[in-house]
Amino acid sequence: MKIVLLGIQGSGKSTQGNMLSKKLGIPYLSTGHILREMAKEKSKMGRYIKETINAGFLLPDQEMIPIVEEYLARDEYREGYILDGFPRTVEQSRKFKNGLSAVIYLNVSDKEALWRLAYRDEGGQIREDETVIAIRKRIELFHKFTRPVLGFYKRKHILHEINGEQSINNIHKEIMSKLPRTKKNGKKKIHKAQPVQA
Repeated sequence: MKIVLLGIQGSGKSTQGNMLSKKLGIPYLSTGHILREMAKEKSKMGRYIKETINAGFLLPDQEMIPIVEEYLARDEYREGYILDGFPRTVEQSRKFKNGLSAVIYLNVSDKEALWRLAYRDEGGQIREDETVIAIRKRIELFHKFTRPVLGFYKRKHILHEINGEQSINNIHKEIMSKLPRTKKNGKKKIHKAQPVQA
């Protein structure tokens, strides 16, 4: 099963991604984590990525798409995955040919997301890309570039919008109820009979 999680920063994608990974037995992959790891590299590309994400901006499509495709080509993702943070633009959605099973949109208000992030960072260490300015910029970019992605997948009938302001367990249960039926999530998949050629 191949699942994409969409939502603004602070919507709970990583929490639900890890829960789904454990439940379904497929790996969880965060593009944010990939980029932060690449940003640590002492290279021109590493410095470029670091400056871009710390400012709250998105990497251009022509650079982001190959990065994700390279990761998903690895053996551990062959049987499926939960992907967080991609695609973030309609162009990425169009060029992402990976046979998705479902796209889950965790819908939370900007106010709720900012409150969660502020609460999470109290007394802790704030990452360079989690300053208030960077977070606000990222949320603004979500509404500008990623919200149209929801319409793209809705037209393909694989988008499921979930109220992300429920309890963690209720969100998880609702996501599971929206996924295609498979033996892995405890329900037998039903295949429609195909017509026989005369």
